[in-house]
Amino acid sequence: MELTSWLALAAICVMGAISPGPSLALVIRNTVRGGQGHGVATALGHGLGVGLYALITALGLALLITKTPLLFDLIRYGGAAFLAWLGLKALLARPGDEGDRQGSHPVRGRRGAFEGFMVAFLNPQLAIFFLALFSQFVRADTGWQQGGIMMLTAGGIDALWYVLVALALSRGPVLVWLQAKSRMIDKLSGLVLLGLALKVVF
Repeated sequence: MELTSWLALAAICVMGAISPGPSLALVIRNTVRGGQGHGVATALGHGLGVGLYALITALGLALLITKTPLLFDLIRYGGAAFLAWLGLKALLARPGDEGDRQGSHPVRGRRGAFEGFMVAFLNPQLAIFFLALFSQFVRADTGWQQGGIMMLTAGGIDALWYVLVALALSRGPVLVWLQAKSRMIDKLSGLVLLGLALKVVF
């Protein structure tokens, strides 16, 4: 891939990453509830999910998803169910009663990474986004090498953005203020996640 093409690809990936949505709500909530490590793990898991979708698209498999209604619907409804579960979990959370601040850091990190990955991987809109984006970069002879570059670019930019969000929110007075408002953040993020789940279905 030429440098100019890669720069154009990277710029579009940046715009996609910083767009607000369920991913941002999840990273903010996990950072506030579980601290910096939990937020960073969520960001890395999300980046992995985005990168995997980018690779699938680059190799032409995302076209199969969008052209196979049953498979597409399974992913779509699975994603909606997962978003709804996260939203209900946030709405029903009470200060101090959640396991985010209990147990070992590896356990919290694994849960955060899993949630971040699933929010990305169960979002079929990513397939549509990457189909539109990669249509100008993917050629008939696109192979694993170029697909790998696209995967690392999309997933790396996404992970880096959300890691920066988690690090910014977990510093000093910012984190203290957010933790003081954690109840409100839980409710807002829960409503956002439930709203997005309904949007996915309808």
